[in-house]
Amino acid sequence: MMLPYRCMYLSSPLLIFLLTLILSALNCASADELPLKIDKRMEAQESFNPTDRAVAPPKTLRQEIDEAKKTSKERKISPLVIDVKKAIAPYDEPDGESGVMPNLLKETGLQLSIAEVRSRALKNNLSLKVFQYDPVIAQTVVREEEAKFDKIIFAYAKYGDKDSPAFSGDNVEFKSNNPALDAQRLKIDIQEQEKQNLMLEAGIKVPLRTGGTVTLSSPFNRKVTDGQFSSKEYQSALQFSFSQPLLRDAGVRVNEASIQIAAYEQQATQLKTRLQSIRVVAMVDKAYWDLYQAWGELDVRRQQFELANQNLGMVKRRVDEGLTAAIELNRAEIGVADRMEALIIAETNLKLAQRQLQFLINDINNDTSQAFIPVTPPNLLKFEFDRSKLLSDAQQGRIELLEQEVKLAADLTKIDYLENQTLPLFTLDYQYGALSNTLNSMGDTYRGVLNGQFSDWSVGLKFEMPLTNEARKARLENAVQQRLQRLTTRELQELTVKREIFDALDKVDQNWQRIIAARQQVLIAGLNYDAELKQFSEGLRTMTEVLETLTRLGEAQVKEIRAITDYQVALIDTAYATGTLLGYSKLNFQ
Repeated sequence: MMLPYRCMYLSSPLLIFLLTLILSALNCASADELPLKIDKRMEAQESFNPTDRAVAPPKTLRQEIDEAKKTSKERKISPLVIDVKKAIAPYDEPDGESGVMPNLLKETGLQLSIAEVRSRALKNNLSLKVFQYDPVIAQTVVREEEAKFDKIIFAYAKYGDKDSPAFSGDNVEFKSNNPALDAQRLKIDIQEQEKQNLMLEAGIKVPLRTGGTVTLSSPFNRKVTDGQFSSKEYQSALQFSFSQPLLRDAGVRVNEASIQIAAYEQQATQLKTRLQSIRVVAMVDKAYWDLYQAWGELDVRRQQFELANQNLGMVKRRVDEGLTAAIELNRAEIGVADRMEALIIAETNLKLAQRQLQFLINDINNDTSQAFIPVTPPNLLKFEFDRSKLLSDAQQGRIELLEQEVKLAADLTKIDYLENQTLPLFTLDYQYGALSNTLNSMGDTYRGVLNGQFSDWSVGLKFEMPLTNEARKARLENAVQQRLQRLTTRELQELTVKREIFDALDKVDQNWQRIIAARQQVLIAGLNYDAELKQFSEGLRTMTEVLETLTRLGEAQVKEIRAITDYQVALIDTAYATGTLLGYSKLNFQ
């Protein structure tokens, strides 16, 4: 509160102008704001509902097959059902001489929906946990940059004691208004004496967002001399100094550039973390359907093994009855052995698919007896998507594109800063001090400061510029080229997004047609197998031909399972291409 009181005694217009500049600078803030669409994107839901994006009501698989078979005889179409309980049940030994088959898994299993798997992944996935530290680290960088405008309180103290002996001094000549002293020559000898000096100074330094610095301080000096002419003196002052760059490092925008860039980096880091969350969930969804496919193929391979085993039993009875040649028994046993191998491979594939899902949700342990059983049914609806609408949504919602926009904004801020750095250093310095008289009482010294009798002030200008300035120009050119490179990268990413959207939509259509074709192939292969088996009973076919039709039936069933799985994956890829997730459930990424 001492400074305003002192200012009443000052008549310098320059000081009044500077004080006004300081007050306005202290209240000044940057007008730049982060893009609002970044904040909106962070608050947006990640759900992708195919029904909402379709241009027409979706069609069921039965409707599609009926339309494809209008001209043919109507057959009863049964949806594909994966019998998990049957697949994990222990199967009997087909023949005492063939050895005991290993048990796949215990009958008990953990039933998981895709929503539960997603929740576990978001909670336990280790790669996601690694990324979750990045936003916290980025926030500390922003705090560090904002702290460069912290006010600094400083204090300084120094005590000295000098006990000096007498010594011969210099020869001097007086200049005085007194004629008796004027032009007199004498020699000054320093007498033996002891000096004690205590210097104190405390104050505050305020960095301004305009690039300047304001310093307020109060120095105090106590000097005690012991000797023939002892004395005790006190001096104090109130000092004010102001330094403001006028070209380089001048202005709020320049001095807040590092804060702005750190804030952009924080936004980019948050977007990366969100992108990693979406990527992990998409990977978990695909792993879930891979597990679904593994269960389906295991079910098919078990059915194939059981049918081959039944055929072997039938052939044994017919050989015993003399109705079939003994060679057919060997063919039937080969068929059982082939399907036993396929069953073992299917069992291993199931274990691998389950372990992959366990890895993604961080649930791998030594207990492999408990199976993960998918209970979410596949989405068997045909969607006709609006391609232009999906492409527009992808260009607005893809996190990779938004991240590039944040980085481009940071590049522009950096270029503005580096442009300023190419200017000369031109600084205005102002200092003022209200001084006290030399008194012998510490209590009176500060009253002497406020009476306005003694003062000390100065104004100065400082200019500095490199001769070529190539270093700063090179840094500016580097930043410009990086921005141009990032602009090209963004164009490449936009082109990549278009390709991913169209590829995903084409795969959706392709895999839907694969489902329809595989379903009809299963029906026809089933009829052919029944017919071949009847002709074998009549002696018109060999067991090799029966087993070939059985193999085609199994392969057709596997094709249908894979087509269904690929269709689910294609829907996931379509949602991911738009920057969202297939809308099984709402997710919280916080």
